[in-house]
Amino acid sequence: MKGGGVSSSYSLPAKRRWKGLVIAVLALVFLSMLVPLVFLLSLHSGFHSTTGYGTERRNTATTPIKVYDQQDAHTKNQSKGIGNTSVKETRNDSKGFPILADLPKVTPKSSGSGDKTGEKTAGADESEVTCELKFGSYCLWRREHREKMEDSVVKRMKDLLFVARAYYPSIAKLPKFDKLSHEMKQNIQDFERVLSEATTDKDLPSPNKKRLTMMEAVIAKAKSCPTDCNNVDKKFRQLVDLTQDEANFHMKQSAFLYKLAVQTMPKSLHCLSMRLTVESFRSPYDIEDAVAKKFLNPNLYHYVIFSTNILASSVAINSTVVHAKESGKQVFHLLTDRENYYAMNFWFSGNKYGDAAVQVLNIEDPKLYNHPKVAPIHLSLPGEFRVTFRRVDKLSKVQFRTLYLSMISHSLYLLPEIFQSLKKVVVLDDDVIVQRDLSGLWNLNMGGKVNGAVQSCAVKLSHLKTLLSSNNFDENSCVWTSGVNVIDLSKWRTHNITRKYQRLVQEQTNNGEELSETTTLRASLLTFHDQVYPLDDSWMVSGLGHDYGVDTEALKNAAVLHFDGLMKPWLDLGIPKYKNLWKKFLNTQNHFLSDCNVNQ
Repeated sequence: MKGGGVSSSYSLPAKRRWKGLVIAVLALVFLSMLVPLVFLLSLHSGFHSTTGYGTERRNTATTPIKVYDQQDAHTKNQSKGIGNTSVKETRNDSKGFPILADLPKVTPKSSGSGDKTGEKTAGADESEVTCELKFGSYCLWRREHREKMEDSVVKRMKDLLFVARAYYPSIAKLPKFDKLSHEMKQNIQDFERVLSEATTDKDLPSPNKKRLTMMEAVIAKAKSCPTDCNNVDKKFRQLVDLTQDEANFHMKQSAFLYKLAVQTMPKSLHCLSMRLTVESFRSPYDIEDAVAKKFLNPNLYHYVIFSTNILASSVAINSTVVHAKESGKQVFHLLTDRENYYAMNFWFSGNKYGDAAVQVLNIEDPKLYNHPKVAPIHLSLPGEFRVTFRRVDKLSKVQFRTLYLSMISHSLYLLPEIFQSLKKVVVLDDDVIVQRDLSGLWNLNMGGKVNGAVQSCAVKLSHLKTLLSSNNFDENSCVWTSGVNVIDLSKWRTHNITRKYQRLVQEQTNNGEELSETTTLRASLLTFHDQVYPLDDSWMVSGLGHDYGVDTEALKNAAVLHFDGLMKPWLDLGIPKYKNLWKKFLNTQNHFLSDCNVNQ
């Protein structure tokens, strides 16, 4: 009995150890299955309905933005059943009205190709309408890069095979249709054999047309027979579900890869930034006194660019200088962050742009500001918004308009503090090129206004009433855009624009909102209300980063071309016919660009 007791006392821990190992193995197996599932779920949740105010970011998305749905203000009373305005949170993916399953098809309309905001009236194909509502400019890119199908016959054969399989079980149960059943079976087996060896049309055997005709004839005979409809209906429902699931998966996957491509820094640009940063520490550069005096001279033409992109800012400056009548009067102030400061400073100190002076400033440097204890400041770039309007006309047909707007950033409101000796500056986005002399902007009489900007009257403040959450504005006022902005710093200081902006932002943050692109958009529109001087449309044409149909004459006559949108000209996804306009101002012979294979 003792021996048995001892044996029992030692066997129990051994069983526990084995049980623990089994549980551990099972847990590892479970986790290995869970990780792919979590990835797929996250991929699925990353794409939502995007009707409303969305943001087309030019960099990797890190800041959540609030998105507001909006109907056409003039048809608000006619839009019953569409739904109330809602507010949702997103991370670089706009959300809004759910896309209704029974949306009527939209009557095709031609859109003006020269619209500054890239207005798009939805076409006749409902799938194209809902695609742009969900995925934005990806759908514009996909439409232009649609490739010819190389497996159309193969797909047709697969469809016929599925239909034959749906009818065959019901036909096989009917004794009087044994001949038809045998014929169907032979055709099904023949199709299965051919499709197992072919993935494209060129892989199919030559007498394929006869094979298709025979299968279609057999299916036609099967449809005329009294069959069990429940089985056939079940099979067809499976086909529809599978097809829809596959199409949705590939659409979301493609849109995800598109966003990844436009938001990820190309390897060549990363190489260029790293090389220039290293060289800047090897070869420090001192600014000449004569050049330094230009930076403070209010009688010269001062341009301000916010950027972290060396190539883009270089092209913007070069194109401006090339078309200037007096390049010696031009001074460029390039505001960047600490990460890119050294690379940019080395690049612009080693490259000459006519007789113009270029100053690179680190916006995060406390020495730029007079306050001894200034709060940490971070660079923010102009935001790009996608606005979709949903409206109902008198015939109760739902119509959609999608417009792309570019707006100044939070960092712009630091200009009066940074450039205290200057009276007027022109702010350029880094994704622009200049095609004629801009000195006329300094001779404008803006009538006491603070901000000279190109307006887009396709969008009025009445359309953004829900976004603005205020009644203190003229609903008929047009929305203005960034790209080219003439800023009167003297009037800015007189009206204390920065303080007004900070108060509006503070009101929003007190209500629980975070500082984001949408917060800046709302505050900027209200801050500059009645303070915008409308520039003539010929000063700037926008849309070259998303609109494939910009008017050719407008491109030739515009002083500035704005590549707003996700398809930037320095990316592989850039619109080809516009990229050449941008590339001609890039010095491809520079050895740093050659070493990093930039734009090769």
